[in-house]
Amino acid sequence: MSSAPPQAAFDAQPDAAVAEEPLASDLDAPVAADPVAPARHTHKFGGSSLADDARYRVAVGLLDDGSRERVVVVSAMQGVTDALVALVASALDGQDWAPAWAVLRRRHVEAAQSLDPHDRHGTIEAIEAEFARLRETIDGLRAQPDDVLAAALPGLGEVLSSYLMHAALGGDTAGWTRLDAREVLVVHPGEMGVGVDWAQSRENLDAWRKQHRSRDVIVTGFVARDSHGRDTTLGRNGSDYSAAIFANLFDADALTIWTDVDGVLSADPRLVPDAVCLPSMSYAEACELAYFGAKVLHPQTLAPVQQRGIPLRIRNTRNPRAPGTLISLRPQADVGTPVKGLSLVHDLAVLELVGNGMVGVPGTAERLFGALRGAGVSVTMISQGSSEHSICVVVRADQAARGRDAIVAAFADAMADGQTQHVTVTPDICVLAAVGDGMVGLPGVAAQLFDGLAKARINLRAIAQGAGERNISVAIAARDATRALRAAHSAFWLSPQCISIGLIGPGKVGRALLAQLAAAQPRLQRDARPQYKLDLRLRAMADSRRMHLAPRAMAFEDAGDNFAADAEALDLERFAAHVRAEHIPHALIVDCSGSDAVAAYYPQWIAAGIHVVTPSKHAGAGPLARYEAIREASRNGGQFRYEATVGAGLPIIQTLRSLLDTGDELTEVEGILSGTLAWLFNRYDGQTAFSELVREAHALGYTEPDPRDDLSGTDVARKLVILAREAGRALSLEQIEVESLVPEALRGVSKEEFFERLHELDAPLQQRFDAARAAGLSLRYIARLDRDGRASVGVVSPPPGHASLHGALTDNLIQFRTRRYADNPLVVQGPGAGPDVTAAGVFGDMLTIAQTLGARA
Repeated sequence: MSSAPPQAAFDAQPDAAVAEEPLASDLDAPVAADPVAPARHTHKFGGSSLADDARYRVAVGLLDDGSRERVVVVSAMQGVTDALVALVASALDGQDWAPAWAVLRRRHVEAAQSLDPHDRHGTIEAIEAEFARLRETIDGLRAQPDDVLAAALPGLGEVLSSYLMHAALGGDTAGWTRLDAREVLVVHPGEMGVGVDWAQSRENLDAWRKQHRSRDVIVTGFVARDSHGRDTTLGRNGSDYSAAIFANLFDADALTIWTDVDGVLSADPRLVPDAVCLPSMSYAEACELAYFGAKVLHPQTLAPVQQRGIPLRIRNTRNPRAPGTLISLRPQADVGTPVKGLSLVHDLAVLELVGNGMVGVPGTAERLFGALRGAGVSVTMISQGSSEHSICVVVRADQAARGRDAIVAAFADAMADGQTQHVTVTPDICVLAAVGDGMVGLPGVAAQLFDGLAKARINLRAIAQGAGERNISVAIAARDATRALRAAHSAFWLSPQCISIGLIGPGKVGRALLAQLAAAQPRLQRDARPQYKLDLRLRAMADSRRMHLAPRAMAFEDAGDNFAADAEALDLERFAAHVRAEHIPHALIVDCSGSDAVAAYYPQWIAAGIHVVTPSKHAGAGPLARYEAIREASRNGGQFRYEATVGAGLPIIQTLRSLLDTGDELTEVEGILSGTLAWLFNRYDGQTAFSELVREAHALGYTEPDPRDDLSGTDVARKLVILAREAGRALSLEQIEVESLVPEALRGVSKEEFFERLHELDAPLQQRFDAARAAGLSLRYIARLDRDGRASVGVVSPPPGHASLHGALTDNLIQFRTRRYADNPLVVQGPGAGPDVTAAGVFGDMLTIAQTLGARA
């Protein structure tokens, strides 16, 4: 039977269009065979695998597997079942059904003409006869409606398909015989679906086989007869069920279901891009997933093969190289996740019965479920706490009102007496199920699932797990369904340290960071234990005007060069939303832009769970209200790391944080926080004019393009604000006493004029140098924060032996005086400027975040 593309958890892409031409790879690709060919092999081809005459030819090529006996069960051509249903409905509604009948007839006749051009196997004649009977039957139904007959007519698609497959395989002359399942298969309706009369069906098949000695048989799927001999069907997607039934009846050693996916997937790849094809699973696992909505298999398909222990394999006609998924009693042991599949069930609601008088009262659950059964309400999931104060069940949304009314009626007396309080309905619910044999007896699986959902900020409405431990189901809001599925999938299939990264500012520091990431990536992914691998995925880049949002991870080594080619206008809202991909556990934005406008987004990004790393001082030293908003957001959101803002790659903030976290008390911070000013004052000896040193530093690239940005002291002051705030002082830039080395007269002039008048810096500094030398001292540009919170940056003459007098030319240096380090301060010293060391500081923050997530970097 052909059907619409499956929509549940472990489907793949929708079926190809009917008119799609087969790829050469479909026709020529070698088939991945089992190590030992089964002696009796049953195959089933779905509608998407039989879309046109070319697909039938592809199917023929897949059957040469060395088996001694082959049974081929066929669905209708793609879309035919739906077309037949619509045709019958039109006829019964009094509409003109003839054009639709003609289209179906023409499609099948044209396929027959292609597969049996000279009608040597009687294919065209048989198809014409079937359509003539269909026309007569519909005319009869219009005159005298017959619901049973009308319901059976859509099964004609499989009958027609069997003729086409018979022709494609060479017909009787090639040793193939058609079996119309209606001659053999006897079924009856039941509460759990269509049931098989196995004894009668096996007797009928034995009689049929005595008349037909062929070892190779083509069987019509989907159709059967009831105990009264009337035509019927096995229900939607019933051809898979037919295949399992006939595998059982023919005593098959294996069943292969050919479809348009590579096998059973861990989740729907349309919702989870990282879904994986499962190599194997048990009958029990497949049953859980099938009954929970995953429609690669019909829910009843597994029972006939499980009854006889027949292994079932799902294969892809469009990718026959893929081995598919093997479903058997004892699947091969898988290394890795205990969960095999995740499935979503949509369009549900929660019914909850609450009552103080229910505690310890026998029969309460029986009365509730009896009421639901009487109202014809199907229960998808049940949850009850040990307090027995409430019982909640998940039901189909369209049955929720009926179920509520039934419960209210059943408990009317208890409600009147106050023993039960109310029945509530929560609409717009989905159920997410995690299934796997590996969950049985393994501690921590539920914790892993719940942790993944918590990180995605998914609220759980109800939880259920059977004693078999093979299925954990949670009820969630429908609006959270996709995010929950992706979060759960990443919790089990991806490295816990898989991080989606967005880089803003691919300038010198940004490019240096990309180079370091490219060099380190092989080492970070080297750990053979998935839980410790660090999987960094660069998925977005932006500069001040443009951005590129990549659907897949970009290579670090190429990202900087390829950025402009695929860029679009910058939209930081979309940028952040893309980085926070729901199918990746964690998101991180690295901001190397130096833009205050970008820093303004930090609070909302961090509140949304996005980690932020930056070498920019705008957030740490900007408006105090914004800084406090960032801190507040980071309490329950993402992490904010900014080590590189003060000392580039030096562990200055990390050292201060360690002191404070271990209970030490900071009394004073003092140091050199500018590599440029360190170089200038280390070189300044009173012999060479200070202005000449500034020109030399500018030529060497040690200063900003406009040296006033360094000489003003503002950058040093910002770093001191960051340190003060880290130490718990509510300090702002305006509160710092800043000595600028730029004379007032030069602060507002152009850069060109500034350079022309640069000599005006010399006399004041020469005077101060001479005075210091006369006292046996030197000059340094020092930032200082004392015990009382007073902060200053400016030129001072440190006492002999001060650490700042012994640094290398461009070294940053910071010394912490604390209660523990009162007499001999703790000093952190080293290169504090340059794109490579700054990028290293940013990289270090990224690794720190990863380590908090469990990585061993």
